[in-house]
Amino acid sequence: MPLSLSSTALVILLSCTAFARAQQGTKDLTELLQSNENLTEFTTLLTSYGDIYANLSFQSEVTILAPNNDAFNRIPYSSLGPAFEANQSQIVRSVLQYHVLPGVHPSESYNGTFAFDRTWLQNTSYTNVTGGQMVGGVQQAGPVNVFTSGMGTRSTLVTPNLRFTGGIVHVIDNFLIPPQTFIQTAPQFNLTAAGGAIENASLADYVNTHKDLTIFVPQNTAFQALGGTLESMPSSQLQRILDYHIINSSTVGYSTNLPNGTVLRTRGGQNLTITFASNSLFVNQARVLQQDLLLSNGVMHVIDNFLDPNAPSVTANPEIPTGPPLLQGTSLSDNVVPFTSYLPTSVTSFDTASASATGSFAASDIGRGTSAFGSAAASASARSTRTSATKKSTAERVESPRLEVTIMGGFLGALCWVVGML
Repeated sequence: MPLSLSSTALVILLSCTAFARAQQGTKDLTELLQSNENLTEFTTLLTSYGDIYANLSFQSEVTILAPNNDAFNRIPYSSLGPAFEANQSQIVRSVLQYHVLPGVHPSESYNGTFAFDRTWLQNTSYTNVTGGQMVGGVQQAGPVNVFTSGMGTRSTLVTPNLRFTGGIVHVIDNFLIPPQTFIQTAPQFNLTAAGGAIENASLADYVNTHKDLTIFVPQNTAFQALGGTLESMPSSQLQRILDYHIINSSTVGYSTNLPNGTVLRTRGGQNLTITFASNSLFVNQARVLQQDLLLSNGVMHVIDNFLDPNAPSVTANPEIPTGPPLLQGTSLSDNVVPFTSYLPTSVTSFDTASASATGSFAASDIGRGTSAFGSAAASASARSTRTSATKKSTAERVESPRLEVTIMGGFLGALCWVVGML
């Protein structure tokens, strides 16, 4: 349908506004990336995914967390290494999407309280969080800005607020890792008993795939204190206890969503109460030891003790480091951790995690393990060789659109001059 006169005028006005903005000296994305010598590897990678690159080039408000060249040198040592080495394009694409945040988030917008920002990662093969997977951001002493991602990965902001016509770029020193499932993440935080218990109680499918999951996970020592009793009880009874640690909600329970006095409904239909006291977060009587460990489908918080579905009204005592177990049972010796035999052997470490659940970046997902690199140094060298070989083709891909933009810019400048004279 032909544009009306008013619609045509609006298009011209918006185009002229964008043209004027460009004339004020703000670089476009291509110019910004090409002018930063510490982003050459990122530029090569990004421009090889033309659809993402083109989409970013036409954004008006977006934040890009761009790993620097040193971050690329560390890929062979990370869980992303096999995917990059094997050129698993869909995985790499999701990694790139995880580094893009809608909206402009300057470094000064972060403070000492964690903020969780949505990203472009919405592919349901890798995330099951409403609206897109999250990344955490906080300003620590220094001040130093840190971004947190899957497996507790920390990426430090090294060069902030590089502005381009579509938003800003923050240069970070480490890749963000898209969060993994619970069964893949738990062993990395020494939560092997919880992982095995979830398997034994037939809850693994739910916990790994349920959308917008929040789960409070007792540490291994809490399982050891009751291990003899827990291992001998029927799986249905164990499931009832574990259900009391899983929240039934359409909103992910990041710590920022859990103010003092929050009441949460569990999968078993009972309530939990959040308390903030003595600078600590509690759920019922249990102290939260680690907050906001991101999962592919939500978040988990590590707690020091079991929650008892038969004692939902018990409250926290912030005066003691760890309270006694509410559940009664026989303990195991210090070196015996219950339920670990139920863990799939392929998820005892992240590098060999199973790909059967959503969001795996593990060796079995791509058919290659970290041993496929030989030595990491050799792999880094091979990657550098490939990068050098693609520099020319990348430059050609970028230069052609720039010629078109230059021609269009001349025409648009003339058009805007005419509009300004009317």
